[in-house]
Amino acid sequence: MNRLGRKLMSVWASAGSRYMPFADVATPDLPLSRLLRLSLFQVSVGMSLVLLVGTLNRVMIVELGVSSSLVGLMLAMPLVFAPFRALIGFRSDHHRSAIGWRRIPFMYKGTLYQWAGLAIMPLALLVLGGKWHAAGAPVWIGQATAALAFLLVGAGVHTVQTAGLALATDLTPPESHPKVVGLMYVMLLMSMIASALVFGMALAEFTPGRLIAVVSWTALLTLALNAAAMWKQETRHTQRRPNDTADPSFREAWANFCTGDRTIRRLAAVGLGTMAFGMADVLLEPFGGQVLNLSVSATTKLTALFALGGLVGFAFASHILGRGGDPYRVARGGAVLGLPAFVLVMIAAPLATPMLFLLGNFLIGLGAALFGHGTLTATMNRAPKAEVGLALGAWGAVQATAAGVAMAASGVIRDLVNLIAGLTDNLWGFATAATGYMTVYTIEIVLLLITIVATAPLIMRRRARRIALSVGVDAGGGPVA
Repeated sequence: MNRLGRKLMSVWASAGSRYMPFADVATPDLPLSRLLRLSLFQVSVGMSLVLLVGTLNRVMIVELGVSSSLVGLMLAMPLVFAPFRALIGFRSDHHRSAIGWRRIPFMYKGTLYQWAGLAIMPLALLVLGGKWHAAGAPVWIGQATAALAFLLVGAGVHTVQTAGLALATDLTPPESHPKVVGLMYVMLLMSMIASALVFGMALAEFTPGRLIAVVSWTALLTLALNAAAMWKQETRHTQRRPNDTADPSFREAWANFCTGDRTIRRLAAVGLGTMAFGMADVLLEPFGGQVLNLSVSATTKLTALFALGGLVGFAFASHILGRGGDPYRVARGGAVLGLPAFVLVMIAAPLATPMLFLLGNFLIGLGAALFGHGTLTATMNRAPKAEVGLALGAWGAVQATAAGVAMAASGVIRDLVNLIAGLTDNLWGFATAATGYMTVYTIEIVLLLITIVATAPLIMRRRARRIALSVGVDAGGGPVA
């Protein structure tokens, strides 16, 4: 290679890690290719989530004619396992397998649950709909098998994601945690966008055969992606044998975890912020169509706009936190950004300006990403080495449960308020169709304000600790104890 070639190669090599997304997350012991391979479990989780809440709900209601209340009940099944994420994380912290693994056995079991649920799901849904060859089949068989399928997929998703994030924390040094969080959630987001497009095209002309093919291929891909993610990732700790020493019970570990520095306040902030952003998830597209008269294609683009805001938020948060930024300051920034976002969505209706609504959607995605990245990074950074799984499981349990409650509550509140508004012609000066949505968005703004207040002491405490450390070093020549 001549001199010019070596110079160009040097410039490219130095610029690559700066401008290529997440290229600087790799370390000599953990190359980027290995991290990307580990993140494949997030791809399988994204596929399952899109299938459950983005594709099958429409198929069940429209094509299969299942009642919306039964569909809502089925979609709530995966949330049954959300509170158990803390227990899953605790069990993976203290698991003693004969070959020395802690996280891989849980990812393996979770993968089997995911695959089993997806494997029986298409036939269960066809029986649930009672059409074509399933016409005349007992109704309870369809209901029972569909519930079992959704339960298995939910248990698998929660188990794989909890153990997978704990494994990523084990493998990376603390200074890389913010970038790892960003990488994992960008992979989840990209998977959800790609899966939504592929599922939409595959089921554009619905037939029972297409439904069976789509869900079956998803089950097969889940096995392949998770197997690739787990392959040669966890180091075997041969000294961790069964019955070596007695481990604490979950109750003892949880009690010890809760005695940590403002643990309950941290979890409460996660729940409040998640609910504040999550209540809009199921109402933004109907609001665009029903109140702003946007077309189906226009409201469909909202998902992409929301995802784009999320990608920008994850990249920005990774950049700030990777330079030593305060995770709770980033999380609070996301909550603050949510305030004008929901205001833009609300004023788009009286001003009849869809552009404000679109901008609000982008900012909601951006704010939610900043909030999620900040709180998860703070959890990873503060988790004791022996309780990484428990800490991440607790974060996931609160986050998933709050998101589920938010989605369910938003629909109920909107319907109730619209019912009352229908009796009084209008409420709060808005037309009947918009009243329920405006009530939900107002509640979200209030929740965001409470979240901002709840995170303030966490930021002040971190700043006080930094000042104390700085004073200790200057005055005593060493760190403050």
